[in-house]
Amino acid sequence: MIHPEVTAVLNELTPILRQAQHVVILTGAGISAESGLPTFRDPMTGLWATYRPEELGTPQAFRQNPRLVWEWFAWRRELVAAAAPNPAHQALVALEHHVPHVTIVTQNVDGLHQRAGSTRVIELHGNLTRFKCFVDNQPITDWKASEDVPPRCPRCGGLVRPDVVWFGERLPEQALNDALTAAKKCDMFLSIGTSGTVEPAASLPYRALDSGAAVVVSNLDVPNRATPPLYYINGRAGVLLPELVQQTWPEA
Repeated sequence: MIHPEVTAVLNELTPILRQAQHVVILTGAGISAESGLPTFRDPMTGLWATYRPEELGTPQAFRQNPRLVWEWFAWRRELVAAAAPNPAHQALVALEHHVPHVTIVTQNVDGLHQRAGSTRVIELHGNLTRFKCFVDNQPITDWKASEDVPPRCPRCGGLVRPDVVWFGERLPEQALNDALTAAKKCDMFLSIGTSGTVEPAASLPYRALDSGAAVVVSNLDVPNRATPPLYYINGRAGVLLPELVQQTWPEA
């Protein structure tokens, strides 16, 4: 059951979305949490309960104890492999059938958007299933089998690391530029399941606003409020996004 305040905001968004030509969706850990993946704010469990993500997801940690960091990311990959896209991911796929241009900008590294079927995804923080060399920063798709943990780069012998952005590292320049361009050119921008506090992703909704787009912020810690062109919706993405798509195109 959707709260009447939420329904009121969705009613205002429906005609805007129906007319939109380019929609950009910024997604964060909140959307993947509904697939059972822990956010960075969640306490870690099992073997990792004594660590904080910030202590493991850094270049310094990898230099000091590469095996520990590699095994932690291997554990995270196992969690992702066991997870499945949820109704929020699927609603964004459905959106592509109605809006001429849909761009997803994600801070997540789990690849669930692509697994759901979204075709235009900009990954700001990389992807857990990709790898690169810790020495030359170039992609690695395969390496010789050995007992080394982490494995070694087949080109230079450097350590293989996950192709994700660690704390203290810069975002991939091309991905960031593409995201900034998309935010500037869209006519509707949705921020879903992200705290909106981590730069430079946090600036994307403001760039969209400055360019005249309607901006929707949906999270579990915002009020339900419509002050066009800015809209806030409190709720789970797996409920709100399917409802917004269905309400906009009930005939589909």
